[in-house]
Amino acid sequence: MPKVIYIEAEGKTHEIELPLGATFMEGAVQNDVKGIIAECGGSCMCATCHVYVDDAFLDLLPEMEEEEDEMLEGTTAERTANSRLGCQVRASKTLDGIILRIPKEK
Repeated sequence: MPKVIYIEAEGKTHEIELPLGATFMEGAVQNDVKGIIAECGGSCMCATCHVYVDDAFLDLLPEMEEEEDEMLEGTTAERTANSRLGCQVRASKTLDGIILRIPKEK
């Protein structure tokens, strides 16, 4: 199973193995990672699963869909070039070891 490293805004680190195909949002919610609220349950409608992807993994991610791009405009934390919604990216062998930082809310 691929490992995902979540780093909470205050610095606490969670190293979690996720089943292939599980979203990063699901992994965070199921493992009590603070800062991932997932109000819409993974429907790409709320941006409460906003994460910053470590630069080393950006080129390995699937292309962002228009809906995700629009939702990222409404995040409570600053949107950056490495912002993604955790509900829109799934664990894969290619992304094994990915580092996701949880942004601080404004």
